[in-house]
Amino acid sequence: MPALTFKVLKCEKNTSARLSELTLNGKKFLTPIFMPVGTKGDVKCLTNEEVHEVSDNLILGNTYHLWLSPGTETLDMVGGLRGFNKWDGALLTDSGGYQVFSLSDTRKIEEEGVTFKHYKNGSKLFMSPEISIHIQNSIGSDIMMSLDECPPFDASYDYMKQSVERTIRWAKRGKEAHKKPDTQALFGIVQGGPFKDIREYSIRELEKIGFDGYSIGGLSVGESKEERIEVLKYLKDIMPKDKPRYLMGVGTPDDILNGVENGIDMFDCVEPTRIARHGVATTSTGRVLIKNKIYENDFSPLDPECDCDTCKKYSKAYIRHLFREEEMLSYRLISYHNLYFLKKLMENIRKSIENDTFLDFKESFLKKYNSKN
Repeated sequence: MPALTFKVLKCEKNTSARLSELTLNGKKFLTPIFMPVGTKGDVKCLTNEEVHEVSDNLILGNTYHLWLSPGTETLDMVGGLRGFNKWDGALLTDSGGYQVFSLSDTRKIEEEGVTFKHYKNGSKLFMSPEISIHIQNSIGSDIMMSLDECPPFDASYDYMKQSVERTIRWAKRGKEAHKKPDTQALFGIVQGGPFKDIREYSIRELEKIGFDGYSIGGLSVGESKEERIEVLKYLKDIMPKDKPRYLMGVGTPDDILNGVENGIDMFDCVEPTRIARHGVATTSTGRVLIKNKIYENDFSPLDPECDCDTCKKYSKAYIRHLFREEEMLSYRLISYHNLYFLKKLMENIRKSIENDTFLDFKESFLKKYNSKN
């Protein structure tokens, strides 16, 4: 049996939204799905047991950071990341490419790969398509990503075309280096910025190589929301319909809804836990900034409509007290809530696709979510 199988169960009649079944090494998942990010081997502030409660049990790990620590030698000793952190759900890894290009100001891009500096100690590092795949083989993820260059959205047409051509050559090399295709699926990454012809060229060339799924890169990197939606609208009709589609690094409720409307199946983002550490909770009526004085004696839950453990047990006033005192429990409680909120959002999205009511659901959700603005 292949590492990944994918079946579209229902196409929503009014949009390009679709309900699908994704199977990874025997584990079944319904999509659209949101995947919490466990950058360094953990979803920040939460235990594995808590992650099970607030997710659909498919999380993301970061190739770049896991390469630096604990390193492939340690991971090989224990049979991969899940032997190390004891996560028993499914795992997806990015290629490390985004971190190579975002965490190092000085980098040299050549055909062989990228030379750059360690983001902490400044030591010289080198990443190639083959190295990225070998690291992900050691991590043991169910889904791996091909190494891509991540040019800025506003790069020139000529540079974007050259970059995409290099990414396609890297994708072919990465696939040839893949040692565990029976247990680890491999996705190609579609780049091209705002240029429709380059995006289509990227897709067609990646299809010729052949991948288990296709990721959309180069979005949520500073472009406007309107520009992002324009790219997704174009891609929805030209991406392979029988393969999963993964929009990388996108995870706000409105972006998820726009992505689903345009045929996206998979999402990930660090935002739910990152904003939690800044005291921001995502609720059905918008964001709550817990440090605000109005919550000092507010003994209601973060979201009265939420049935997560945080909302069932703790008040805004108590969480505000913890946050102002810099108690780590506040980060845990808000992180738990934020991820649970997205889990429930995805469940409701899937129901609306099944019932052909996605647009009605999107409109009512956003009207309430934006009601405080």
